[in-house]
Amino acid sequence: MPVPVPGQEERVLIKSGDSGDAVRVIQDKLKRLGFDPGAMDGIYGGKTVNAVYSFQSAWGMKPTGVIDPPTLYALGYQVDEPTPPARQPGDDWTVEKVARMFPGAPVENIRKYLPAVLSALASFGLSDPAMTLAALATIRAESAGFEPIGEYVSTYNTTPGKRPFGLYDFRKDLGNQATGDGERYKGRGFVQLTGRFNYEKFSKLLGLGDLLLRQPEHANDPEIAASLLACFLKSKEAVIRKALALGDLASARKAVNGGSHGLERFVTAYQTGAHLAGLA
Repeated sequence: MPVPVPGQEERVLIKSGDSGDAVRVIQDKLKRLGFDPGAMDGIYGGKTVNAVYSFQSAWGMKPTGVIDPPTLYALGYQVDEPTPPARQPGDDWTVEKVARMFPGAPVENIRKYLPAVLSALASFGLSDPAMTLAALATIRAESAGFEPIGEYVSTYNTTPGKRPFGLYDFRKDLGNQATGDGERYKGRGFVQLTGRFNYEKFSKLLGLGDLLLRQPEHANDPEIAASLLACFLKSKEAVIRKALALGDLASARKAVNGGSHGLERFVTAYQTGAHLAGLA
């Protein structure tokens, strides 16, 4: 999120009771981001105020319910003042701070991979505190050692004594179509991308063509793994932000994982990071 120019946060641009086209534009943007402003009537009423509260909370801002310059910048608009400098990846998230979110993880892994993760989040517009915390907590839940890894054989994916990852073969929800697809498109990376459908979809979204479909092991390449994490979170951004604004970490985790796997690690990492960032 851009850093506001000192003093700007005290300037109110739109407040409760205001009306007009500017309000309607804000309502439209809030709705597209997943924050329900109520009727698109151009009136800054109760539902719109509540939507702004939720949006500000999700972005790690002080929830005021009014549109001030920092909120307007966060929504993607500018005001008639000098544009403040953008925050740079890593401004808030040092290796030492992140290491406290990953007890037991080799510090050298954090030092090696953190820059790529922060850079990828920034490139997808997810470098605000709330989404950065969600991303780091996701890594904690999926790859406790802070490195892109391949999924391990377990009772969730393999019948004892049978072919590894055989339970994933022919899974329609994963897009797997043949014997061996389960192992070929097993979970990989920081976000544990799983299934032929996801490998094909996100390979295209990242501009990689069918690379990940042909050579799925590249999902563990550090730069690609970081981009996959950011791209996947971006695809679930509205749901995640709403859950975080409500303090519903279980739903934020479910938006990524589809269930509650790793929820305890996710919650602990998120809450630790929020405390370290002064957001708790």
